[in-house]
Amino acid sequence: MTQDRMQLSELLEKAGADDIVRDMIGFVAQRLMELDVANRCGAAHGERSDERTNSRNGYRDRNWDTRAGTVALRIPKLRAGSYFPPFLEPRRTAEKALAAVIQEAYVQGISTRSVDDLVQAMGMSGISRSQVSRLCAEIDERVQTFLQRPIEGDWPYLWIDATYLKVREAGRIVSVAAIIAIGANTDGRREVLGMQVGASEAEPFWTEFLRSLTRRGVRGVKLVISDAHEGLKAAVRKVISASWQRCRVHFMRNVLVHAPAGQRRVVSALVATIFAQTTERAARDQWRTVADQLRERFPKIAKLMDEAEDDVLAHMSFPKEHRTKIHSTNPLERLNGEIKRRTDVVGIFPNEASIYRLVGALLLEQNDEWALQRRYMTLETLAEVGDNSNVSLPAVAA
Repeated sequence: MTQDRMQLSELLEKAGADDIVRDMIGFVAQRLMELDVANRCGAAHGERSDERTNSRNGYRDRNWDTRAGTVALRIPKLRAGSYFPPFLEPRRTAEKALAAVIQEAYVQGISTRSVDDLVQAMGMSGISRSQVSRLCAEIDERVQTFLQRPIEGDWPYLWIDATYLKVREAGRIVSVAAIIAIGANTDGRREVLGMQVGASEAEPFWTEFLRSLTRRGVRGVKLVISDAHEGLKAAVRKVISASWQRCRVHFMRNVLVHAPAGQRRVVSALVATIFAQTTERAARDQWRTVADQLRERFPKIAKLMDEAEDDVLAHMSFPKEHRTKIHSTNPLERLNGEIKRRTDVVGIFPNEASIYRLVGALLLEQNDEWALQRRYMTLETLAEVGDNSNVSLPAVAA
């Protein structure tokens, strides 16, 4: 405690009048984190104790925006699990973005009844256009900095999915696709790599999106996982020359559409025997066996299987430890669910910029959360991907 008082005294002597409040906030916040982590570890930093349950693993730098100014914090890291100080409010940016979108719709006079009710309930009915503009500009700058940041390293796996939203354009309400890409790098970490909004999912749209990723530094892609978009499949071949994995979950839904309701459980069980195989050769043999068994009674399913074999089984040539993560777009499902929950509040976006604002803020915060979590894949198994000769190396984007 005496040491803490000495540090605080020195801080006050060095700080100018304008900096005292900000530095005091930083000092107190740092001490709160140190005490919190010590309690979680069962012992203070460097202390030997039989009651210790965890230990430190360095620090992670992060800026904290407060009313007194920006405070530079050093967030302690743990060897087991993750730590995030509760006072930083990890969802704060997304909540501000949601408020900004609602406010923008309200002041432009194009909001729906549900947005009107929300504005009144949140006490924002008196907000001016200039206030909304300042709030939007603040969030937009942070979101765009994140979405346009340079990307370093190799990214063997790339998941891409689309969320469909409604937006007003030239007095009409239209549906647009918000394309999201996440990747796993050779360090085993997940990151949100990019986002783009467009009215079409034709090949030129996908091509431009993938080229924007490569321009920012994405390289070393071995497998792209997505739903069955022919435009995306062609763009993958053109831009990054990687293998393509058709989402297994979506494929199963496509299969069951062609089966009578009373036979869907049987068909699903038969197809599941393919995915129970442990080697690529066995999976391909079982695929053809199942397709032949279904051919007479369900010719449409058999035809679908004949056409989709290579795409649905692409993940089988990768390490078995990765297959549960790369056979579908499931790693994106939770993120898409959170996006859907927030965007449903808005209903109809006032413009395209507001989509980037809200969805981009959610992606930024998800990225921060992933940075605190343990590796998504182990370094040992990722080393095998680098030696995988069955996968094409990426080409440099034009």
